[in-house]
Amino acid sequence: MSVTDQIPVSVSARAATKIAAILAKEPAGAMLRVAVEGGGCSGFQYKFDIVAAREDDDLVLDADGYSVLIDSVSVDYMAGSEIDFSDELIGAAFKINNPNATASCGCGTSFSL
Repeated sequence: MSVTDQIPVSVSARAATKIAAILAKEPAGAMLRVAVEGGGCSGFQYKFDIVAAREDDDLVLDADGYSVLIDSVSVDYMAGSEIDFSDELIGAAFKINNPNATASCGCGTSFSL
């Protein structure tokens, strides 16, 4: 499947606004990288980093004019997911709404498949 046929991961309007606000304070060209790594209390965890360069196989998503990068391996784990931002009384955080996750932890940053 070509990325132009269907974007496998989306960014909510709330997340795009927050990403733009964060990256606007970084040096020009800064991008948000979202990755899936082994670990966390449920087996996998999401990692968020600010980076200056992209890899050739990255999926590049637009967030209010800023780039969100996801490596090709992480895209497989995140297919169909939405990157969202939640600002609640208990705290503000990025959340990944992943339909492939069979379980997740209470903090929302780790999951299992």
